[in-house]
Amino acid sequence: MNKPIYRYLAHRKWCSMDRKIIMQRIEQFHIVPDLLPKFEPIMDVKLKFRGYKIQPGAILNSAMTENPPTLRMQVFDKGERLFSIVVVDSDVPQIETDSFGRRLHFMATNIPWDPTRNSLPLSRLGRQAAAPQQPSSESSDCSTATPSSSLVPAEKGDLVIPWLPPFAQKGSPYHRLSVFILRHNKDQLLDVNKLKELYNGRDGFSVKSFRDKFGLTPVGFTMFRTEWDDNTADIMKRHNIPGWDIEFKRPRVHSAKPPRKPRGWEAKRQGPKYRHLWKYTKRIRGIEWSMR
Repeated sequence: MNKPIYRYLAHRKWCSMDRKIIMQRIEQFHIVPDLLPKFEPIMDVKLKFRGYKIQPGAILNSAMTENPPTLRMQVFDKGERLFSIVVVDSDVPQIETDSFGRRLHFMATNIPWDPTRNSLPLSRLGRQAAAPQQPSSESSDCSTATPSSSLVPAEKGDLVIPWLPPFAQKGSPYHRLSVFILRHNKDQLLDVNKLKELYNGRDGFSVKSFRDKFGLTPVGFTMFRTEWDDNTADIMKRHNIPGWDIEFKRPRVHSAKPPRKPRGWEAKRQGPKYRHLWKYTKRIRGIEWSMR
């Protein structure tokens, strides 16, 4: 993607179908206005879990989303820029207020990006990876330890909030997990320590507030959904997430309408004279109510 013609053709292909799908998901799942008052993506963002491509809005098993995904991000204009990435659950049940809140599942910032890059494993942000060892012609001893100077950053960028496996408690509806890519204003670096201090609690995170406070511009989006399955309880226990033994139940709402009175054929043939016909009409609701 180092030539304008390549970026032009890629952008035209993205606008022909993939962008329409993303805009449909944004409207279908009410991302606007639930998370942002208005938003239109201008870059291509795709999601991979365990090497499998994920369609926007797909419901995924908890075992698949336990580890961080890989993002395929493609920009269509030249130059390098800085991104922040957030993953937000917008359907967290709030028992006290009988409503839904938001929870931050992942945040990374100060990620440099340009048109020649297209893949970002979130699991490699904020940690060190060992550089491959070069064989030495002077010694064939393989037990030599790797020096500390051979450790290089796996991916450029700062990890603010590590990945929290998405989960939905039993009885709750599906949860929408939104992945937002936000561009920094004038490509300025953000203070990682300040971000950790503000959003370490995870609960109550607002994409709109985060955007306004640091002058960011949302440019990319994708999403997936999660719901309770056979692996959810084990994953919540493994990651010390409380609430794995809670089950939500919807209260039964009884109708306030009175029983429906028989009408028409049923009303005319309820007397003892037509008792021999009742066995044929016992499933008719009007007859059933009248014989109680």
